[in-house]
Amino acid sequence: MIVNLESGDTNISLSSLDRLADALGVDFVAMIAGPAASSQRIDAVGWRGVGPDSKGVLLGSAPAAREAQLWHWSLAVGERYQAEPDPAGWHEMISVAEGRLRIEKQDGVVTVEAGDFAIYSSAQNYAYANAGDTKVRFLRVVVS
Repeated sequence: MIVNLESGDTNISLSSLDRLADALGVDFVAMIAGPAASSQRIDAVGWRGVGPDSKGVLLGSAPAAREAQLWHWSLAVGERYQAEPDPAGWHEMISVAEGRLRIEKQDGVVTVEAGDFAIYSSAQNYAYANAGDTKVRFLRVVVS
């Protein structure tokens, strides 16, 4: 898998990257951020979709009980990101700036329009999908 990651042939899930960081004895942000990056302004790509308009960018991180992360995401038309469940106690806050985002969760599907938001436990299977006919852009805050 590491060879495929290095060559750009595969995309690691964020949950797998978090487990890898834990196994290496570093936190998730240290795996994503450049060595000179400040935690308040990381601005590092943590996920890329098939198209150039689909990506997840970790904007910054702040301390919480364990951790808080601020991300800017965009998904092209037809793009979808499948997440793995986080540990118990983790939550996400999503604010959609442009387009229409469908959040497919184990406990139900939510469609979030531009200007609206959703808050939910990420300790379940969930996915993001572009539910519109234009690119969707949203902020994602992960808190543990």
